[in-house]
Amino acid sequence: MDLADLKKLLGPEQPSFRARQLFDALYRQRVENLSDITNLPQDIRHQLLANASVGLPELEQRYDSGDGTRRYLLRLADNRTVESVWMPEENRDTVCISSQVGCPVDCRFCLTALMGLERNLTAGEIVGQVLYVARANGLAVPRERLNIVMMGMGEPLLNLDNVLKATRLLTDQTGLGLSEKRITVSTSGIIPKMDELGAADIRPKLAISLNASTEEQRRELMPITRKYHLRELIEACKRYPLRAWEKLTFEYVLLKNVNDSEEDARRVLRLLAHLNCKVNLIALNPGPGIPFETPDEERVHRFQQILRRAMPCFIRKPRGRDIFAACGQLKRVASENLVAIESAFTSPA
Repeated sequence: MDLADLKKLLGPEQPSFRARQLFDALYRQRVENLSDITNLPQDIRHQLLANASVGLPELEQRYDSGDGTRRYLLRLADNRTVESVWMPEENRDTVCISSQVGCPVDCRFCLTALMGLERNLTAGEIVGQVLYVARANGLAVPRERLNIVMMGMGEPLLNLDNVLKATRLLTDQTGLGLSEKRITVSTSGIIPKMDELGAADIRPKLAISLNASTEEQRRELMPITRKYHLRELIEACKRYPLRAWEKLTFEYVLLKNVNDSEEDARRVLRLLAHLNCKVNLIALNPGPGIPFETPDEERVHRFQQILRRAMPCFIRKPRGRDIFAACGQLKRVASENLVAIESAFTSPA
């Protein structure tokens, strides 16, 4: 709930500062129980306890990686589960959160795609993941080096209203107080929703999952290309209204002997040549049921060298592969019968 929602919840007879007190308790103080909001009168607390709850997700299971990454399987109020990942580094923390339960976009290299879509998350369920992970790991919010990436389960732009409301809640300076510069949303290329995102007053940065150098290749890897063609996607990127400090990010998952050749790199270079952008290369994170292999390190570096002729290009360091927490690996494994390969890689804490 935002401030307007909280005013409505409390009712017209309550002064507006009561809603602000409630907002502060939920998002800045991050209370776990409404009865702990001691600056609210007792009758208001009783009213809230009778009609509402804080609504944070509950821990179903946690997995710890040898590199410090933690993958959380979080249970929602309707008993569905989503995954969130905390990636600590020396100078920053990154929290990867989900926007849907499952995903409707059938990318052939992604484990989450095997789930299909169950439902959209509410704005509260999106923000709740950040609140849970921050509390569980003692993260100070706001802080200069906390990044939020909506790159977990789901296609965020197919749940855009809730993603934008969650962004407003995360960036409200009277609450969590994060910067828009520290929040990134990733899309497979839902062109009408990209235009809608660009028109929003408060919005995260945009990352586009590219993963191919030709229309035919992308259609094979990402069936959504049959509806939103590569040429049209690049045109949408050209008209996207970047802010003064902003670049588009393109993510490119490298698949061995599929899209990782030097010619692929040169085609990507030509595709993106006139865009204000950077590229993140991701060597495939393997998983059961994925019919591709991770490319050789030498091939990944050669791809990067070619792109760096014209644009910033980075190789994303894999985090949490051993616990299926890396990009493309989130599949809610603890709610299923773990197959042998997953059992070998995971160790609940």
